[in-house]
Amino acid sequence: MVHLGALPGAPAFEGSMDKVIDSAIHDASLLKEVGFPALMVENFGDAPFYSDSVPAETVAGLTMAVNALMQATDLPVGVNVLRNDALAAIAIAGVTGAPLVRVNVLTGIMYTDQGPIVGRAAELLRKRAGLESEAEVWADVLVKHATPPPGLDVRQAAQDTIERGLADAIIVSGSGTGSAPDLDRLKTVREAVGTDVRIVIGSGATPDNLADLCATANTVIAGSYTKVDGRPSNRVDRERATAMVNAAREVGLI
Repeated sequence: MVHLGALPGAPAFEGSMDKVIDSAIHDASLLKEVGFPALMVENFGDAPFYSDSVPAETVAGLTMAVNALMQATDLPVGVNVLRNDALAAIAIAGVTGAPLVRVNVLTGIMYTDQGPIVGRAAELLRKRAGLESEAEVWADVLVKHATPPPGLDVRQAAQDTIERGLADAIIVSGSGTGSAPDLDRLKTVREAVGTDVRIVIGSGATPDNLADLCATANTVIAGSYTKVDGRPSNRVDRERATAMVNAAREVGLI
């Protein structure tokens, strides 16, 4: 994961899009150098986040960043538009050729610090078809920093995300950024969706827990651990990023 600094319009924006892009290219290039095979970009610095539609300047900034990282690294670059602007994400993917988008809430509803977030799978999948985009939709199940409605369990949520939301992959995370998913929950999701569905770890992966996570999951999004002191707002740490790649090789992810 490449965590972008604040984009134009966000409270923490420092007045220079060039600075945002240069920082992102620095991190992305280092990740490629130590062996990461793909990247994902999100507007992490834009807090507080919109619950759904982000403003035009955010879409423009993210599009610029995705294109810059593709050119600088020649790696596949996925898109996540925080908090849950899946329509913007698929539009960016359609324009840039990004191979996948991450969607925090694809189906159902989750209660978050931005308020209730409702999935818009019908609009997203139709928008993807209209754009003739081949980008995959990777969707979180009971996404982090959120609470499900009463009565919704992870098994039903996972099945709905695949069977009714038509997600291409399921993302399972912990309770918050940098928090590892519960292994029992991870196994329940696998049982619910079967062996043919890609399950992605969305937070909290480290070299120490990677083998346990990958006993069930197929793919890992590595973010916080790769940063200096394990803080997502810091720059990529070469030693930490290398340790993650080495662990990934040991478990057969790379």
